[in-house]
This record gives sequence, C-alpha cells and structure tokens, in this order.
Amino acid sequence: MNRYILVCTALILASCGKNQADPNKESNIMLEEPLVVAVDSAAAGKHKGLALIEGADCLTCHKIETRVVGPSYQEVADKYTEADMDMLATKIIDGGKGNWGEIPMTPHAGMSRENAIKMVEYILTLKK
Repeated sequence: MNRYILVCTALILASCGKNQADPNKESNIMLEEPLVVAVDSAAAGKHKGLALIEGADCLTCHKIETRVVGPSYQEVADKYTEADMDMLATKIIDGGKGNWGEIPMTPHAGMSRENAIKMVEYILTLKK
C-alpha cells in the first residue's frame, strides 16, 4: 500500500512540474495576424484598369504583348479606339466570339460596367 501511495505521489509531482515549451511542437494557440496594408493602385502608380485586370482572370487568356488564347492587349489597342469603349466593355461583361477567331471569350457577368470601362481605358493606353 505504501508503495502505491509513493508511486501516485511521484506521478502527481511529475505532472505538476514545469514543462519547457518545445518550439517545434504544434499548438492550438492562435498567433497575432500580421498587419496587412491595403495599397491604393493609383497611389502605387498603377493604372486602376491594370489593377482590375490583374485581380480578375483576364491574364489567363490575354497578355500585354503576346497572344495566348485571346488577342494580346496590344493587338486590341491597335485595332480599336476610344469610340469602341462601350462595345469592348460589353464584350468583357457578356463575352463573345468572332472578332478574333472562333474561341469564345468567357462572360464576366458579375463585373460592373464601370470596372469594365476602366479595364478598356487601360488597354487603349497601350496603343502604339
């Protein structure tokens, strides 16, 4: 019986001892999130339209100077003028095909007309 009490006491004392934290051990304690600073694209010197293009899926099919699935932005700028801005903004929102081949452009129905216009404005700045 004395042996049982001695073993229990030893276990209790061992479990109450100070444990040093292992820095490699996983923990469920959340650390403070890093501070994320939002950058205004205009303040960063970037055209608002370019920032919108980079934030959407546009660069999957279009590049500035290289034809990928669709025409390059340089080709679009060389073909169209400011008079075509509404038509191009509608193409971004509604999609379409035929102007650059038979591969259809995916519609972006959730995009606002204002943002589509800003994208077109940027693209037309590439005119040579």
